[in-house]
Amino acid sequence: MASGPFQGQDYGVARACISSGANYIDLADARAFVCGIRGLESNAKAAGVFVSSGASSVPALSGAAVDHLARDMATLDTIDIGISPGNRTERGLATVKAILSYCGKPIPVDGPSRVIGWAGARRHRFPAPVGERWLSPCDVPDLTLLPGRYAGVPSVQFGAGLELGFLHRGMNAMAWAAGRGLVRDWSAHAPWLKRAADMFKSRGSDAGAMHVSVTGLRRDGVEVSRTWSLVATHRDGPYVPTLAAAALVRKLKEGALSAGATPCVGILSLENFEEESRDLNIHMAKGIA
Repeated sequence: MASGPFQGQDYGVARACISSGANYIDLADARAFVCGIRGLESNAKAAGVFVSSGASSVPALSGAAVDHLARDMATLDTIDIGISPGNRTERGLATVKAILSYCGKPIPVDGPSRVIGWAGARRHRFPAPVGERWLSPCDVPDLTLLPGRYAGVPSVQFGAGLELGFLHRGMNAMAWAAGRGLVRDWSAHAPWLKRAADMFKSRGSDAGAMHVSVTGLRRDGVEVSRTWSLVATHRDGPYVPTLAAAALVRKLKEGALSAGATPCVGILSLENFEEESRDLNIHMAKGIA
């Protein structure tokens, strides 16, 4: 297993694993890196090993949630995904660098709209005890992987949020500055920005949340809107990105995965995630009766 940041990285570790006859799983959420793992398909199959990228909250868990919500739907129109960790949740430097790498930079999306990382904000109400939080656009593999996976080719939007409003608005201001060329790359400033944010670590809570919402038509022609949600408390939020990797390892031990290289979408179900989170303070609301 390897962890990031993966923005701008190559597949040296994955190739080394394949050459050694070892399976490879990572927790990447960098769009190009996750989607590009398919380029190792022939090598992985020849070596008889399983290679998967994106075994994390996105796209593995988010994709499993969409699969669940869309299981009896004829077409999907929209997919909306959002994640907001608690402010007291531990955040490593690698995570901070990854988040800052696209702050103020264009995010490739289909359609005429121009999306800038961390520019603009919208409010979303998560289940208690999280409540309302700001969300701003971020670049994730789902924006590429999910539209073509479902009938209707749905539009996909993803937002991430910081619990403390002034920190979130600070990210919005940083995106504004980068968009005007005042700062070239905020990830280069990650160490001191992390130290600054950690000064407020005692504020806020340890409660984080995630949601996945879909709209579309059921097979009977009825328009529906459905939302799946997850809430993590008692500092268990950092375990959420690890659940997919744990589930994949379990499947590998059972001999349930075939050799090849693939993004981690369509491999795991919500039930797999529930099994891995059974002893944690992580609770999911499935969104379908």
